[in-house]
Amino acid sequence: MMKFASIGSGSAGNGLVVRNGVSALMIDCGFSTREAEHRLARVGMTPADLDAVLVTHEHGDHSGGVSAFARKHAIPVHTTAGTAKAAKLTKCDLRVLRSEEPVTIGSFTVMPVTVPHDAREPCQFVVSVDGRSLGVLTDLGSISNLVRKHYTKCDALVLEFNHDNDMLQNGPYPYGLKKRIGGPWGHLNNNQAMELLAEVNLEGVQHLVAAHLSEQNNCPDKVRSLLSEQVRSANNLVVADQDTGFDWLEII
Repeated sequence: MMKFASIGSGSAGNGLVVRNGVSALMIDCGFSTREAEHRLARVGMTPADLDAVLVTHEHGDHSGGVSAFARKHAIPVHTTAGTAKAAKLTKCDLRVLRSEEPVTIGSFTVMPVTVPHDAREPCQFVVSVDGRSLGVLTDLGSISNLVRKHYTKCDALVLEFNHDNDMLQNGPYPYGLKKRIGGPWGHLNNNQAMELLAEVNLEGVQHLVAAHLSEQNNCPDKVRSLLSEQVRSANNLVVADQDTGFDWLEII
């Protein structure tokens, strides 16, 4: 079986781990090496368990800890050429990814998917093994046809619910930042995430995780309410948080 857990989800740092009985991957590392080690230990893992670190894009809450962590523990880093350059990952054991060109890492097949986000060459990932797939989809400002193509038949989905429109527009952020976050190259709002879910065949989704919530511009209870009212077919609905992420979820 495949299972996955988050060691933190939000603008202060992100990291998600995926494993089965053979291999283990970490997607993003926005924490210091010491903090990443500590957070991995909370879910029963050590850096030695990891076959690779995948990096979605260069923003610090996703890539800030990757270089030091990967060098210390001699872990290969898989990302696009643009992200590697922008995040200054050139001193790592680097493996270059290209959008829609699946790669095998350990026992997993990883599909990189380009997303609309204000970064150099951002991508998100669908991780598959033994006929089961996990879609990880955060840090995008709009839903593209490429996203629809790759994320409509996942067995589990980690989906960005970054902000509530009203909270963002009425909140303390300066106008320029509001425009960036709410724009087509920023982050998904609650309504956009729900619109994507309306297009997904949720009958086969075992776990649905709302992730990357803004602590300033969203509310977990608001997201839970949206999901409980409109999504009834997923076996497990989870809202990830910054401090603890979420514990292991199994895809069977």
